[in-house]
Amino acid sequence: MIYWAPLLHFYQPPTQTHDVLTKICKESYGPLVKVFKEHPESKVTVNMCGVLTQMLAEHGHLDIVKGLEELGNSGQVEFVESAKFHAILPLIPEEEAKRQILLNRETNLNFFKNAYKPKGFFLPEMCYSDEAGSIVRGMGYEWVIVSGIACQSEWPVAYISTFKLASGPMKAFFRDDIVSNMISFKNLDAKGFVSHLEGMAKDKEDIYLITAMDAETFGHHIPHWEEIFLAKVYEIIKDSEVVKAVNISELLKIFPVIRTKPPKPSSWSTTNEEILAGNFYPLWDTPHNNIHRLQWEHMNICLEIFQEGEAVKDNDKAESFFNAARHNLDMALHSCQFWWANRDRMWSENMINKGLVLQEEAILNAYLAVLYSGCRDSEKRKCYRKVIAARYIAGKIRDEILNG
Repeated sequence: MIYWAPLLHFYQPPTQTHDVLTKICKESYGPLVKVFKEHPESKVTVNMCGVLTQMLAEHGHLDIVKGLEELGNSGQVEFVESAKFHAILPLIPEEEAKRQILLNRETNLNFFKNAYKPKGFFLPEMCYSDEAGSIVRGMGYEWVIVSGIACQSEWPVAYISTFKLASGPMKAFFRDDIVSNMISFKNLDAKGFVSHLEGMAKDKEDIYLITAMDAETFGHHIPHWEEIFLAKVYEIIKDSEVVKAVNISELLKIFPVIRTKPPKPSSWSTTNEEILAGNFYPLWDTPHNNIHRLQWEHMNICLEIFQEGEAVKDNDKAESFFNAARHNLDMALHSCQFWWANRDRMWSENMINKGLVLQEEAILNAYLAVLYSGCRDSEKRKCYRKVIAARYIAGKIRDEILNG
């Protein structure tokens, strides 16, 4: 028997527009819920970033949230935890990473209620580091899913990897990058996929395979792919004695756990050559990308000013501005502004600027918290110099955008 454990990653940035969100719901999210409900034998593991859960409710798409809640209660959907605003956890301070996780848990528990019982964790963009993994384990999650490129041991098909972190032992599931990408780019149809699974299972004891991809692949990126591929696969394997769909955590009941090396720092977009070069998260922080360098310089100043505002908010007015800064900073950490700043791959002037604006609003309000606090004037002047430095860097980012 081969056990197929599919994972779908649902996410939209906090800067997404109502019209685009509605289009994606119509083309992808709604049809996906429909496919799962029409195939009660189907199983899928779902990562729903809390920012999207909240946006669906606020933009009139609560039916999708309710549908996923029902599927979670029926056992068809297993939810995993993540970071609410899809921040790249290895690249941000530990306290901010923990906050993103707590916000995600709070938001999804509010909407999915008892259906939300995550045992596992989806690191945004599968950006893994031992430090990020240790945060996740320390917050009580049993396993992470990472890219296959991160595997340092024999490829796991008949066992589950476990390794030691500072906060305790962690289990890892590895995405089959090749098969997942073939599905994502429509290079493998339903019959071909099932045949591939059956071929893997031939003359072998129990094994498993994990695919993971963006939920938007189905219906939005590839029209009707949720029916042409996903529904068709569930129909083909419904009565199969060879292939069975499961949630990822179900694999823990079937396969032994074996001690291995930890995963390599990586993402699901990182190549082996980039790992060898120490360029672990190339689409979000690569050394040769000048805009990435400027974005992170600006972000780091933003974080410094925010911390200063937090330290001195000693009256109602200062605290009000600080709370506004906190709200903006949570969103400002989202990954899309960096992902869209790759001229040779993904490029969007507006997405870069939208992220920058959120950082600027966090800086504005954090500085106002300092300004209206009771701290010394010399501290206020010192903080303002950081505001000026951030303004200069923001200008450099926009010059990069405008000069093409």
